[in-house]
Amino acid sequence: MPRPRTYKADIVKEYLEKYADFSTLQIAKILNKDYPADFRDIENARSNVRKYRGECSKKNNVKDTIGKRTQEEKDKARAWSKLPESDYSKIEDFILPKGVTRLLILSDIHIPYHDVKALEIALNYGLENKCNGVLLNGDTLDFFQLSRFIKDRRLRDFAGELELGKQFLESLQVLGCPIYYKIGNHEERYENYLKTVAPELLGVSNFELSELLLFGKYGVVEIKSKQLIKAGSLNILHGHEFGHSFFSPVNAARGLYMRAKANSIIGHHHQTSEHTEKDLTGEVVTTWSLGCLCGLQPEYMPFNKWNLGAGFITIAKDGTYEVRNLKIINNKIQ
Repeated sequence: MPRPRTYKADIVKEYLEKYADFSTLQIAKILNKDYPADFRDIENARSNVRKYRGECSKKNNVKDTIGKRTQEEKDKARAWSKLPESDYSKIEDFILPKGVTRLLILSDIHIPYHDVKALEIALNYGLENKCNGVLLNGDTLDFFQLSRFIKDRRLRDFAGELELGKQFLESLQVLGCPIYYKIGNHEERYENYLKTVAPELLGVSNFELSELLLFGKYGVVEIKSKQLIKAGSLNILHGHEFGHSFFSPVNAARGLYMRAKANSIIGHHHQTSEHTEKDLTGEVVTTWSLGCLCGLQPEYMPFNKWNLGAGFITIAKDGTYEVRNLKIINNKIQ
């Protein structure tokens, strides 16, 4: 929300510091776009920028000017003033709240193809260890019928999957803690379907996945597909963010190390693994991959290296953490 008009001077000063190398006109355009209620048009914004840059006549300048430029600097800025505006916007990291210090991570549940017993074991572990946050780290739902692969139309329907998804989110209320829902590559199938089959529905709030799954009702916080999650100093991803460039010569954790070169944890590969390396300066980097909570022998890939598992992260006030990379074998936590 734009700040009240009494903050107009502060807004201009903030933008002059933030965009010190921009021309007066460029800053004016940004101000008008970001705060249309404060700066009614570009010319109004431009006059305010000039005032606080000390570029007006002496009687109209203010005492506390910021970023007053030399003629050479003005000429240089003017030379690039006609560069096209960029549509690029950085994807901001999702910072896990500091109050979440005992995080249960559940990856690749693939409802309705989940392993009920393994899911119960993982949830009971979180309950017994007093988790105060749950991260559904991608591919919570399978969205079988929306995939680009050949499928049997006699199997699960999309509406049925949504109902099971809501039932699952309702069951998590027993834990009594915040739920974070990371969009994985399987959830992306829904938006990709809209883009190709029903693009007119893109951006319509009633058709957002968060609305269909009643995130508001169940207190679920959505984390976007390509957002990096920060839990203290640990990086968390689903794993699909690297695309087809992900290479796993030994195991998924080793592949993650080759791509991230930072302490990180992923799901996506349905395999429990850990990799540690020390760099030239002596700094130790460890990466982890989590097992899944879905059936281990699906029809499309009955022979694989998958295993059941979950993660539990304990995060200290200083950002340090402890990772428990849980394997579930013979219905027991290993």
